[in-house]
Amino acid sequence: MSKFYVGSEIGQLRRVLLHRPERALTHLTPSNCHDLLFDDVLAVERAGEEHDVFANTLREQGVEVMLLQDMLAETLAVKEAKDWLLGTQISDNRFGPTFANDVRCFLADLPNQELAAILLGGLAYSELPIQSSSMMQGLHAASDFIIEPLPNHLFTRDTSCWVYGGVSINPMAKPARQRETNHLRAIYRWHPTFAGQDFIKYFGDEEKIYDNSTIEGGDVLVIGKGAVLIGMSERTTAQGVEQLASSLFKHGQAKQVIAMELPKHRSCMHLDTVMTHMREDTFSVYPEVVRKDVKCWSLTGDESGSVKATEEGYFVTAIEKALGVGQLNLITTGGDNFEAEREQWNDANNVLTVKPGVVVGYECNTYTNEKYDKAGITVLPIPGDQLGRGRGGARCMSCPIERDGI
Repeated sequence: MSKFYVGSEIGQLRRVLLHRPERALTHLTPSNCHDLLFDDVLAVERAGEEHDVFANTLREQGVEVMLLQDMLAETLAVKEAKDWLLGTQISDNRFGPTFANDVRCFLADLPNQELAAILLGGLAYSELPIQSSSMMQGLHAASDFIIEPLPNHLFTRDTSCWVYGGVSINPMAKPARQRETNHLRAIYRWHPTFAGQDFIKYFGDEEKIYDNSTIEGGDVLVIGKGAVLIGMSERTTAQGVEQLASSLFKHGQAKQVIAMELPKHRSCMHLDTVMTHMREDTFSVYPEVVRKDVKCWSLTGDESGSVKATEEGYFVTAIEKALGVGQLNLITTGGDNFEAEREQWNDANNVLTVKPGVVVGYECNTYTNEKYDKAGITVLPIPGDQLGRGRGGARCMSCPIERDGI
């Protein structure tokens, strides 16, 4: 078995991919943040410091932390990877052949770390020091972006997710995030850590139009014992779930996928914003969304890749059966209705489990953290005054690459 393996949501976490936000946040303004899927602008220095606390908290728990910008810079050191990324991200169709060529030539001469920063954090017309003979510069204001910043790269959970012995490189739902996927495609193809290693790419490794088959890692919970729980949200479609399920069955990596329908609103953008796994029989849930009547299907299949969907009754029963546990313990968001709604918005339910019963969460969610504590769950608190404004907690901000099963 390759060392890239994620066998659960709760087994000992060994290796994780994070992204320390910097340049993208400097480009975030009140007038553009909504188009870039952020609800607010962040204090850049402070957000970086909070992220460092998060990374160090994980390191103190014995987790190896890989940082996306470094991984991308190291990938760009491989000539084939650099050519592919510049050709893909600065394509003739996107910019017109003349301008694309001029921008690619400018970028190709930059040191890899700087180039990685620009690909992740964006480039405004005012920041391009060359004059192109194309019409593009004349048509744009200085503050317009040539390369839009990718502030959501902070949420490394979504762009790719490891499920048992392989990875899904996810076709994202929103145009503001679709370019992120190419960075992960390049890293998994060419970075020395991954190149030539033995792991499966279930879905999303080809550049093509995936149409309605979108999936994001925030909706994918590897609950263990051959089962995967996936939320069908604003960003993950039934079509995407079926494609991933088919590939999991084809490669013999999962026995069952449980698919839950979520309401399509921003506050519960992904399943992990309303439900996460903390111990084998314990989940954190936001009961306003994760209600008894949510529709749920069990998907099964075999190595032919065909998928059979059976509607299930209560999703909790389906999970209990899949995990072979007695009764699930559901810890609901803390406080009264107002407090619970506020804490869910601030990602009280979006915790990252480091090992069974030990989770990382934002310190501001005092009511919920107290409930976790009473249930015997240890919360390792991190500050989230700035990071939380992107609407994502510790689970959203982490992509486990190696984690024990249960």
